[in-house]
Amino acid sequence: MKIIFVAFNGDEKIVDASVGQSLMQAAVANDVRGIDADCGGACACATCHVYIEQDRFPDIGARAGMEASMLEFAENVKPNSRLACQIPISVELEGVRIFLPEAQH
Repeated sequence: MKIIFVAFNGDEKIVDASVGQSLMQAAVANDVRGIDADCGGACACATCHVYIEQDRFPDIGARAGMEASMLEFAENVKPNSRLACQIPISVELEGVRIFLPEAQH
């Protein structure tokens, strides 16, 4: 599976990912700058905040309660904000572009 991470400055990094991995795991395994993942994927820090392409949002689904709560700690949250640790990679996500915020806090 190819996933495209787009940095705040527009630079793109295409990574190979496996079905079942989270977007965060794929980013960390491929050294994607801008995904800090301080909590290791436990949905406890919001340092894997990303923006999902609007037209791909239905493929990913809505935020769960814990994720929505954690996003309250992130900066520049938008309607298409998600935590990469909470998005499992599925075949529907082939070629998805994941946009990174300017900073993770």
